[in-house]
Amino acid sequence: MRHWGPPSAPRLFLLHGWMDASASFQFLVDALSREWHVIAPDWRGFGLSARHNGPYWFPDYSADLDALLDHYSPGEPARLVGHSMGGNIACLYAGARPQRVARLATLEGFGLRASEPDQAPARLATWLDQLKSGARFRDYADRAEFSQRLMRDNPRLKAAQAVFLAEQFTEPSADGRYRYTADPFHKLVSPVLYRLEEAQACWRAISAPVLWVAARDSYIMKAFEGQETDYAARLACFRAVREVVMENCGHMMHHDQPQRLAGILETFFVEC
Repeated sequence: MRHWGPPSAPRLFLLHGWMDASASFQFLVDALSREWHVIAPDWRGFGLSARHNGPYWFPDYSADLDALLDHYSPGEPARLVGHSMGGNIACLYAGARPQRVARLATLEGFGLRASEPDQAPARLATWLDQLKSGARFRDYADRAEFSQRLMRDNPRLKAAQAVFLAEQFTEPSADGRYRYTADPFHKLVSPVLYRLEEAQACWRAISAPVLWVAARDSYIMKAFEGQETDYAARLACFRAVREVVMENCGHMMHHDQPQRLAGILETFFVEC
């Protein structure tokens, strides 16, 4: 769990994505112009949180968020910002607990590709095979090697940002090499198919205003090319939604354009 800002300031919850951690929001927090008490958890099995060393189930993240808000915001609805997986969790939660959310910003947490029932046998077989073979991440000679990998994955990432993230996202192993600070069991496919219709039912139940932030150059948006009807149908599920498409950045918008994103978020959240 990471905290920034004085506890007396308005609370803002930042929820990270898959294979990420709360430290990833440092550049966004640095860019905020107003005073906030920012609260950012590491989801179970990521960052500094404990590991299962076994499979993870998506509904558990909603339970974790429920407990987090009960502890840090028991008396008022919360302001939530979720990136990618964090946005998907926040949107499901806001539909299940609409009274607990004041405003919600989803940063490319737009749901997954719809599954088909006939995918179930192969998906289950793959999961069973992965359980038998185990899960592991590759390791790195040092943090510099990991930071170079981060910049290859995201060419927009600045060297100083990569060095900071490498420091936060790796830990030394007993053999002197460095490993990613996450449970490798996150790499296993889910044996449960993604049911888009169920997610959309939760989205329709959200009563809070929603900020839907997309990045023009992200792989998420590229996947919707030629699928404009699907994209519009997802957006239409939210009864009070504002769409913002950020130019010149990819999926990791909080790394690529933290100042621009901070301005968009603060404009949205100070309205309440």
